[in-house]
Amino acid sequence: MFGGLIMLDKRKVVIIGAGHVGSHVAMALCFQGTCDEIAFIDIDREKAVANCYDVADACLFLGSTTKIKVGDYEDCRDADIIVNSIGMPRKPGQTRLDMLDDSIRMLKDVVENLKPIDFKGIFVSITNPADVIANYARVHLGLPRERCFSTGTSLDTARLKRTVSELANIDRKSVTTCAIGEHGDSSFIPWSVANISNVPIRECGKLILTPGLTSPELDFEEVEQYVRKSGGRVIARKGATFYAVSVSVCHIVKCIFDGMDTTMTVSTMMHGEYGVNDVCLSTLNMIGHDGIRGKVNVPLTDEEVAKLRHSADTLKAVINSLEI
Repeated sequence: MFGGLIMLDKRKVVIIGAGHVGSHVAMALCFQGTCDEIAFIDIDREKAVANCYDVADACLFLGSTTKIKVGDYEDCRDADIIVNSIGMPRKPGQTRLDMLDDSIRMLKDVVENLKPIDFKGIFVSITNPADVIANYARVHLGLPRERCFSTGTSLDTARLKRTVSELANIDRKSVTTCAIGEHGDSSFIPWSVANISNVPIRECGKLILTPGLTSPELDFEEVEQYVRKSGGRVIARKGATFYAVSVSVCHIVKCIFDGMDTTMTVSTMMHGEYGVNDVCLSTLNMIGHDGIRGKVNVPLTDEEVAKLRHSADTLKAVINSLEI
């Protein structure tokens, strides 16, 4: 058994949306040998065919045995995981919430095609705005929160760890911190639970002493703003982000297939955690065979809880405008 699901002979992933991000997800899955079969679905079939051939040819040099094809929604019937990668590229200066209308229009088509399919697997969404899209998909596909979620602030958390490690001159694996809330402008960092090598991050300047190496005092507000705007800076320079988010999705897929029970900041439905209900929001979640195995409710300060609730209210206002 695959948790509460049927474990198929082959680990099958369907990627809906075979553009820049979707094709890079497939490439990352092949690099790591994460699954046995990938099926692309895209309204632009010619593009899907081209990316299918391109990734399949690369597999020869990787020693990968992953089979890649262009499929249709019937492929979702026996898929373990669907990766939702539809949507228009985010434009310079555009917020993730600005992308809502186009994303919902495309998602409605996906939902209508999936409704007749008795999908038993896990739905992982990349499409922005990530939290609103996860909520819409969960409601309209009738999936439990364990099996329908988005990548949320997992990439924000990776950017945060990289930034802190570079500023503190220490390996990234020694940094324990995360970004939570909306995958967007109301996200924030709960500094009260952040640490470097088990030392509270606010005490690191006094307690971590390396002869001949000086670590600057961290400006927490500056770090938070830098992380929040990191995606926009990449988009302004090259028009899109796709490498990091693709690998983050690959990591989620690996956690599911391998039953790793790894904690990540993905966006799932809130049921009273921190006083937040009825909205998808990124907090720490444990990911394993069943998808979301549980939430890790780290202790937050009153100020941090207020920020999380503000983030929830921001998203609820958008969701209410959709009447879902």
